[in-house]
Amino acid sequence: MSKAPPMLECANVSIRYRVGDFKNIGLKEWVMRNLTGKYKVVDFWADREVSFAIEEGDMLGIIGTNGAGKSTLLKAISGIMEPTRGRIVRRGKIAALLELASGFDGDLTVKENAYLRGAMLGYTREFMDETYPYIIEFSELKAFEDRPFKQLSSGMKSRLAFAIASLVKPEILILDEVLSVGDGAFRAKSEAKMREIIKGGATTILVSHSIAQVRAMCNKILWLDQGRQIVFTQDVEGACDCYEEYLRNREAGPVYDPVAAKARIEVRAAEKARKLAAARKQVEDAKKAEKVREILRQSKAILTSAFTNNKEQTR
Repeated sequence: MSKAPPMLECANVSIRYRVGDFKNIGLKEWVMRNLTGKYKVVDFWADREVSFAIEEGDMLGIIGTNGAGKSTLLKAISGIMEPTRGRIVRRGKIAALLELASGFDGDLTVKENAYLRGAMLGYTREFMDETYPYIIEFSELKAFEDRPFKQLSSGMKSRLAFAIASLVKPEILILDEVLSVGDGAFRAKSEAKMREIIKGGATTILVSHSIAQVRAMCNKILWLDQGRQIVFTQDVEGACDCYEEYLRNREAGPVYDPVAAKARIEVRAAEKARKLAAARKQVEDAKKAEKVREILRQSKAILTSAFTNNKEQTR
């Protein structure tokens, strides 16, 4: 039986931003500067040679400090922008929750904004009529549904956006810091909702500065640092341990090279794989030994029965 292809593949993805004088000058001035050699362009690589693949049902955690290239990579994966080099292969419908509170009208009420966002996502009026009670209950904004949206706190706005977004049933779900909205109770509820979506078979990518959240929810991890891919591994615990060590050393003062952590992660992953293989072999050996013992018991029973019958026939 052939293995299903990954739901998402990134192969040597690099993303470049071009920064130069063209940002602040007109076409005529640009032409003149270009002809005289006074035109300056600087290439900034937000991501370099990033490669990974995730399967159906995987939850990938992407970690890294600010400026690591996480959000830029998510924009390329979701199709908002194209990579400068490399390729991205998507095998499913993508829903990207990148900027929850954007796209609302501050002068409209909470209810009107819920219907507006639903229309932007392609939902019908009938669908929104059916699901609005769920949205307002989940976001805990029943007492505010007739208030102008601009009167809500940033947390309340994000809760409404999350409640609407959680209605989607995508095959690939991208979450950029969206599980940090609201207070502790609402964060727990939003995590539970995401687990429900994941259990439904969605392949998920989570960007979060909460390492505890990544440890608890993800089965694969990608660590980026200044656009470089440090490691992509299934050893979530090992990668999180090394990342936290990196943060501690970074804050202490001396420059800490995160690339050095890759070797430790790979050693740990190899040791984990060796122990897992040894445990599997032990279980297999135990099953084989039990099977041999069962055959011996059956053979002994057959011989005993044959001996008894022969003895009775001799009498």
